[in-house]
Amino acid sequence: METIKPKKGQTLNLKIESLAFGGMGVARIDGHVIFVKNSLPGQEVTAMVIKRKKNYLEARVTVIIEESPFSVPIRCDHFKYCGGCTFQNLDYPQQLIQKQSQVADVMRRLGRFENAEIATIVGCDRKFHYRNKMEYTFSNRRFITELDEDLPRDFVLGQHTPGKFDKILNIDECHLQESECSAILQIVKHTAYENKIEPYDILKHTGFLRYLIIRNSFSSGEIMVNMVTSSEEPVLLDPIVDILMEKYPSITSIINNINTRKGGTSQGEKEIVLFGKPFITESIGRYQFEISANSFFQTNPIQAEKLYEMILEDCELTGSETVYDLYCGTGTIGIFLAESAKEVIGIELVNSSVMNARENAMKNDIENIRFFKGDLMTYFNNYADVHSLPNPDVLVIDPPRSGMHPRTVTDVMEMAPDRIVYVSCNPSTQARDLQLLCAEKYILLRCRPVDMFPHTPHIENISVMVKR
Repeated sequence: METIKPKKGQTLNLKIESLAFGGMGVARIDGHVIFVKNSLPGQEVTAMVIKRKKNYLEARVTVIIEESPFSVPIRCDHFKYCGGCTFQNLDYPQQLIQKQSQVADVMRRLGRFENAEIATIVGCDRKFHYRNKMEYTFSNRRFITELDEDLPRDFVLGQHTPGKFDKILNIDECHLQESECSAILQIVKHTAYENKIEPYDILKHTGFLRYLIIRNSFSSGEIMVNMVTSSEEPVLLDPIVDILMEKYPSITSIINNINTRKGGTSQGEKEIVLFGKPFITESIGRYQFEISANSFFQTNPIQAEKLYEMILEDCELTGSETVYDLYCGTGTIGIFLAESAKEVIGIELVNSSVMNARENAMKNDIENIRFFKGDLMTYFNNYADVHSLPNPDVLVIDPPRSGMHPRTVTDVMEMAPDRIVYVSCNPSTQARDLQLLCAEKYILLRCRPVDMFPHTPHIENISVMVKR
């Protein structure tokens, strides 16, 4: 007998079985799969159906009937509204169990790897204060909560409220970054407000202050403060610069990025150094890296060292191999591998990252590494210097969340390296790419998940392939 699919608006009593990739709870009723927002494994809840799809439903919790045995107290006052720490209320060992299960599920369901070997996930020793970068948004459109009814509605510095692109949640302290960085956040916020420096209006495209990005180095203790503005008027930032220099000697770099475009990006068209150096220095293992305001760098450098050691193991280098490092960013992975390889060749689209990569290689006295700027979607067909490069023995791929373009997958198969180590922050797009690679030329040996970001749905996964 066919079961009747629940309707939108209907309330259901559900038992949350697990967490799906992306963070929603999974429940089942009468053969129907239901993804439940803001729920934990082991909870019994009443939930309202908010979406009906062909193969599943979505619901949101209205009442928690019985709390999960894995529930733990939350640390952050903003947890209810922020959305940054989705699982701060879930026991950390259980977070790891769920993430491991999600990688296995994605590889089986999307990649069609029924018997893929999934190694035990590597957890993070630091559960809080592990991030070296946080980005906050200025706005004149505050998302009001019971915590800050008395604060002004036309000035806020914080995080985007989930589902509301034009509303910003005031943030006083983020427990993912060092406490000193939260103190700097407060100083910038109050100084800007007291000096009537106008925040940006995302709808009208008026105002001056757009973003605040705070970077800190775990190895050197240096801090960079980057203020993104809509126009080049650095004198307006003088009150903020003066008080930061007075109160925080650990700040070694204050930057002003100017972004005149309407799009919501924190990367400016022009950069001015208001104080100190244009970069801070961070270490991963014994290697040092210069991080500029707009360059990509591993957000959790302490855990990144574990990740890079695992990548090095999976490359199985003997010293005679040519290694390609695709989407190389500022060159951190390639530099980490270079000592064990004959030569490393890094390719990256963002020019500032390529420049940083070359500087980082010189800073670490790495001579057997070269970096090239290019779009990997077309690089191996359009760039003349490709024809002078040796063919890779080992390929390391670390693409953005969207994964590889199909043309890049084709190029990889034509290069046909003996071994591919594919590092991904999005196992679902990784599974898609792995299926394409393994359909013709490669065999998937194993996957090794790494938790880079506790309390969030994000998972890093290393997949190793060898040529058939």
